[in-house]
Amino acid sequence: MIGPLPAIGTATSFAKTLGESDVYLFAGITGDLSPNHIDETTMADGPYGGRIAHGLLVLSMSGAASTAMQARSGRACVSYGYDRIRFTAGVRIGDTLRVHYEVERIDDESQRTWSTIRITNQHGELVMVATHILKFID
Repeated sequence: MIGPLPAIGTATSFAKTLGESDVYLFAGITGDLSPNHIDETTMADGPYGGRIAHGLLVLSMSGAASTAMQARSGRACVSYGYDRIRFTAGVRIGDTLRVHYEVERIDDESQRTWSTIRITNQHGELVMVATHILKFID
C-alpha cells in the first residue's frame, strides 16, 4: 500500500553560504558568463555593489529542501515544475541563504503536492519565492 502524501504544513529547510567557487562553477556549467556574476569591477558601481549570484543557482538550492521532503515522506517523487518564481533581491557571494520549504496544498488523486519556497539571506531579507510541485510516483 502506498503511504500518504506529506501533510499540509509539513516543512523542511536547508542553509548554505554561497562561495566564490559556487558561482564560478555554475557559470561554467551553464555557460552564463554575464558580468553580473563574474566581473566585480563592472558590478562594483551598480545597484548591488558587486557581483550577484545567478538566479537559477539560488533557485537550485531549493532542490536540497525538496529532496529532504522526499526523504521524510519515504516515497519516490519527481519535480513536476516550479511556478511563480520571483527573485526579490540580489544575492552576493558570501551570503548565507536559508531555504524554507513548506507543503501548502495536496491532491491525493494526482499524487501531487504544492509547496511554497521562501529563500532568505543572513539578514532575514527575502531573496526568492516560488511554488514547487512534487509528483509522487510510487
